[in-house]
Amino acid sequence: MQFFETIGSATVIAYDDDRPVLTTDAWIEGDAYFGSWGLDYEIPAAQMQAIRDAEYHWFSHGHPDHTNIACLPMLTKGEFLLSDHYGNRIKRDLTAAGYRVRVLPDREWIQLSKGIRVYSIANQNQDSMLLIDINGRLVINQNDSPEFGESFRIRQMAKYFKEVYLLQLHGWGGADMLNLFDPSGRKLTSIVEKRRPIAPRSQTSARTMGATKVIPFSSFHRYQREDSAWANDLIPDLEDYHRDAMDNWPEILPAFVRVNCATDEVTPIDPPRSPRIIRKPEEFGDSWSDQLTAEDKGKIQRYFSAREALRKNFGFIEVSAGGSNVTIDLNRAKRDTGIRFECPRNSLMSCIEHELFDDLLIGNYMRTIFFNVESLYPHFTPYVAKYADNGGAKTMRELGAYFRHYFMRDPVAHALKHFADGSEMVLRTALPEGSAMFRAVKRAYYGLMTR
Repeated sequence: MQFFETIGSATVIAYDDDRPVLTTDAWIEGDAYFGSWGLDYEIPAAQMQAIRDAEYHWFSHGHPDHTNIACLPMLTKGEFLLSDHYGNRIKRDLTAAGYRVRVLPDREWIQLSKGIRVYSIANQNQDSMLLIDINGRLVINQNDSPEFGESFRIRQMAKYFKEVYLLQLHGWGGADMLNLFDPSGRKLTSIVEKRRPIAPRSQTSARTMGATKVIPFSSFHRYQREDSAWANDLIPDLEDYHRDAMDNWPEILPAFVRVNCATDEVTPIDPPRSPRIIRKPEEFGDSWSDQLTAEDKGKIQRYFSAREALRKNFGFIEVSAGGSNVTIDLNRAKRDTGIRFECPRNSLMSCIEHELFDDLLIGNYMRTIFFNVESLYPHFTPYVAKYADNGGAKTMRELGAYFRHYFMRDPVAHALKHFADGSEMVLRTALPEGSAMFRAVKRAYYGLMTR
């Protein structure tokens, strides 16, 4: 029998002739982001064994809830598959660790078994999607990846499949950096405003991709450190993914299911919820009282100074641990514009030394203070964590080569994406982003694009 199952946080298991052929992003136990995240639901024994026995394991990107280093030794029966990311950082790291690794060609169907083939799409965010064809059914595994115009092409491809399933992160922001403050100490994230209906957004995304079904995905974690547990209010319960769903739009299935790819029968899987235990940061090597050394400060200075694009939009970056501070002066003309990060020394220096700053942001225990800055996007997080840390593009010359590389992979998709983003930017300047009018106009725009 050919079928697929969804389980864990962002794991698909694809079966051919009842044997597990492929898994995706198999975070199957343990923690992520220096203990800040734990799995919200347990993985039942049958699915756990299938994951361990699979012939191939695909990893979308390097975040530890997708490529979890502690879980990799449990997956060595299979070959590791990666999308073709610029710089190939994940490939280098996994190969150096002794794993069997294959990079999938970009935008090309690859046969994995008689009834299963895959189509990988890497993007400039150092994320990727995987299209999985199982007996004429299409699974669009978008996980938590943005799309850079690929929806226009995927929607055309989807027309040739009997059923199309979109698996994508939708939620209340609990998988992003939201521990944000202004200089007075006022928290900038409103949990009430963030907790708006999920279903209409996921259904709209499905329609944009040409999908007939939606499966909630890539968001089943809990915050478990004392200093990040506040963010659990941004983690939806399973019923929240279905509330306010629109009639006659793509159907929203349960989050954990088995889908028969011959009969299209859907069988829910009901995994137990993991115990909710709040743990101290010291269990993960973090103490908020540890101070920076002179050597630490030098490493932090060099880390941020090397990322040349920051100078265009920020006057300074300040980093604090245990009451000790270091300030990186970037641009005197913008001396009042900058960001302050307050974080325990151990995880801070681990991320600086290994170039993994996104792990601090997503962990949501680090405090981020804005000085005349509205957001980490688009001028900080992508340039620091995506393009530089993962893509190796730090100087302006390197960034130019980086962007040209991704543009040339699919010029049509990128042109369409830039057009769409430009249209949306006009709305952002005319209407408040969180207003009902902004959301209504945006829905109308995407409705026109998906006809």
